[in-house]
Amino acid sequence: MRLVVDLNRCQGFAQCAFLAPDVFSLHGGEALLFTSRFDEALRDQVAQAVAACPVQAILVDYSDEPTKGVEGDVG
Repeated sequence: MRLVVDLNRCQGFAQCAFLAPDVFSLHGGEALLFTSRFDEALRDQVAQAVAACPVQAILVDYSDEPTKGVEGDVG
């Protein structure tokens, strides 16, 4: 899983940095710094940060995670 942040949409409210400080931080009070890949242990914090973003600038991309309980079409 990885983070995708629309930096054009981000307004620097810093809710993400408050809720997941190991993943997000503000540099100079305006520029958002973030780690695009994060540890599974931080998943709940990141989910809260994504939900708290007032401009919905943060997405979590789960496309690289293996699917569970899904079998491919054979034949």
